[in-house]
Amino acid sequence: MTPVRRGQWQTASDVLAQLSRRPGITRAAVARELRLSTGSATEVTARLRDVHLLTEVPAPSQGRGRPTTLLRAHPQGPVVLALDLRQSSWRSAVVTLDGTLLDQQNKRHRSRRAQVVLSNLRREVERTQQRYGARLRLVSLAAPGTIRDNHLMQAPTLNWAELDLETVTAGTGLPLLAGNDATLSGVAEARTGAAAGAGTALHLIVEVGLGGTLLIDGVAVQGASGAGGEYGHMPFGDRSRLCACGARGCWDLDIDGRALARHLKEPTPDDPYGYTEAVLRRTDRAATRAVTKVVAALATGIAGLVNAHDPDVVTIGGLAIPLRAAAAPTFEQAYLDGLMTFHRGSPPPILAATYQPDGPLRGAAALALDHLTSQPAIAAWAAQH
Repeated sequence: MTPVRRGQWQTASDVLAQLSRRPGITRAAVARELRLSTGSATEVTARLRDVHLLTEVPAPSQGRGRPTTLLRAHPQGPVVLALDLRQSSWRSAVVTLDGTLLDQQNKRHRSRRAQVVLSNLRREVERTQQRYGARLRLVSLAAPGTIRDNHLMQAPTLNWAELDLETVTAGTGLPLLAGNDATLSGVAEARTGAAAGAGTALHLIVEVGLGGTLLIDGVAVQGASGAGGEYGHMPFGDRSRLCACGARGCWDLDIDGRALARHLKEPTPDDPYGYTEAVLRRTDRAATRAVTKVVAALATGIAGLVNAHDPDVVTIGGLAIPLRAAAAPTFEQAYLDGLMTFHRGSPPPILAATYQPDGPLRGAAALALDHLTSQPAIAAWAAQH
């Protein structure tokens, strides 16, 4: 096989991007999508197979005609490590070029001290590197806070601030990609989830507080410094309340377990997520009233964001799904009441996220695969094989 020069990897990059977004795609479908001739598609997939980037398996027979093949990640090909850091736990998965999640881990924090948690993540990186060797190309981390240039600027739910997240990969030779968990969850929904195909999508996730992102053609709008999407810190709430982020009246304070506890006149919970789940299981009137107030605040805020962004679709994840279900009539009425008149005839649908509960993990994987399927990354891998 004739070697391919660096500048000739554009088509290969396009093919691998199709594989990462549409696992199990056929060679024929790739050819149609990229407008390649049959011969060109055969040639480029053969080159990618030679350098251990993909493999091909026969597609299920569909009657007469020339059989086609399904494209899969090569079993000896490059992988990435995706990490999802949460308030009470962290998750990890090794991700292949076709988006398959392998070697998944889910562990609770023994301590929430930043250095302890980051050290545990560092050990997971080292363990994965020992197992996969040079196949491991980079690490992608989803974190519940404001991220700028791989630094965690603020994470109010963890009481963390000003942390260099690159300590997770320091000394390993592996690049780190860090992003906000809600933003990455939105990327997963826009790529292959409930918002797939939408030109403009708004994604929101409620866990401890609320985060989200606006996506244009599957790409998150990051803002001037990469800190966009902090919707939970919009002043939709009571201005007399000071948020841990430093602002007053944050929407965060009205739509999670902290708000439920306040309405129920109970102490602020140490675990707002678990507390919300417990309140949702209750059937007493006080709990029902508290849930109704929180659901109304959630839906009203969503309406405000729809007025601002005019999305084709809204996707919701985390606790937003069971909260909506617990008081569906209240949610629908508050949503409609908050919309501008011209939106009410055909309001953007609000859909449950496809990826529950692994949206941030899959979004981190998607971001990593964007880099892994770039021309420079392909050329670097091919040079070693």
